[in-house]
Amino acid sequence: MAKKRASKKAARKKVVKKKKSSRLAKKKKPTKPKKKPLKKSQARKKVRKPSKDGPAKPKPSKRLSPQQRIQQIDKELLKLVNERSKVTSQFIESLGDPQKGIYDPSADDELWRKLESQNPGPVSSETVRGIFRSILSSARRRVKTQRVAFLGPEFSWSHMAGIERFGESTDLWPVNTIASVFEEVNRGHANYGVVPIENSMDGRIIDTLQMFQKLPLLICGEILLSVHHNLMARCPRSSVTEIYAKPEAISQCRDWLSKNMPQARVYPVTSTLTAAELARDKEGVGAIAGSQAAVEYQLEIIADEIEDNPRSVTRFAIIGDEICEPTDKDRTAILLQTLHKPGKLFDALMTFKKNKINLSWIESFPMRGPEEGYLFFMEFDGHVSDNRTRRVFTDLEKMAIRLNILGSYPVSEIRN
Repeated sequence: MAKKRASKKAARKKVVKKKKSSRLAKKKKPTKPKKKPLKKSQARKKVRKPSKDGPAKPKPSKRLSPQQRIQQIDKELLKLVNERSKVTSQFIESLGDPQKGIYDPSADDELWRKLESQNPGPVSSETVRGIFRSILSSARRRVKTQRVAFLGPEFSWSHMAGIERFGESTDLWPVNTIASVFEEVNRGHANYGVVPIENSMDGRIIDTLQMFQKLPLLICGEILLSVHHNLMARCPRSSVTEIYAKPEAISQCRDWLSKNMPQARVYPVTSTLTAAELARDKEGVGAIAGSQAAVEYQLEIIADEIEDNPRSVTRFAIIGDEICEPTDKDRTAILLQTLHKPGKLFDALMTFKKNKINLSWIESFPMRGPEEGYLFFMEFDGHVSDNRTRRVFTDLEKMAIRLNILGSYPVSEIRN
């Protein structure tokens, strides 16, 4: 009995010890690992705790309306346009000879090519060229006002050619005849002149070529314009009974007029201005002119691009007293008179072949007065400063009665 009681007491003690040890284990907290001390650079950084609502949202930006955006762009454009004009004027004034910066056709043509290649659209390259031409013209005018005489009246093709080369800020001065353009430049009343010299349909402009015989002026540039004629009036096409136009325009639209306007009589006039005025003032009258004339005289274009040759191009010469700097692509023009004997012209032409120079144009004019023979207008590839061109001149001087260099100038591209 005594043994049983002793064993029961021992079992109770073990149970009590287990309960005590389990209570102590519950009361004892697990020890956390000690944190390493932070470096000074790390201690300075403040770590932001993420918000319960998620990451902070950026403040909504105020969107501009299309009208406000346009106003903003206009303001930026106005600043840049004035800055471009100002810097251009400063550049011209910094040149040793500012005139080279005021009239530099090769630099202008290079700029047009760059703008065309860099233009992403949708604005057309023609429109971009017009914008930059206006900026350059305005900048040049601040340095020096240029007067340019042209075969008038206003809105004639010669006027359009003058705007294409010199811009609207230039003092463009209309005169009545080609001879008057030459006279104004020769007397120093105008810095340059613009005259037609060749048309792809009618060929040479004889009045221009003959003036080079009379006055010592040079060709210092060219402009090639695509010529598009339009029939305009203040009545429907079926009501037109009379059509007025310059003889050149009538010649270039003859087939179209005979097929499409058989009921109308065609009358030549001295200028596009006269034709447009008659169409404006008389009922049943039409005029053949460029699109700008329709805008100016409030006429409706009742048939556009009526020229028989859709690729009709007129070449205009810039006349002055200077020879342009050489480029990679130039033309040179001369007047040549040889002895009026068999083979003399042939000998002159052979020197171009010998020196591998392309002779692109030759025209003959009978000598005036008692002198027999012909005077030849010639145009060929190259510049007067080229070695091959100099060799040609050396050969021609040996056989020529008269040799006049009419200038060297960069070849231009066709403009619409």
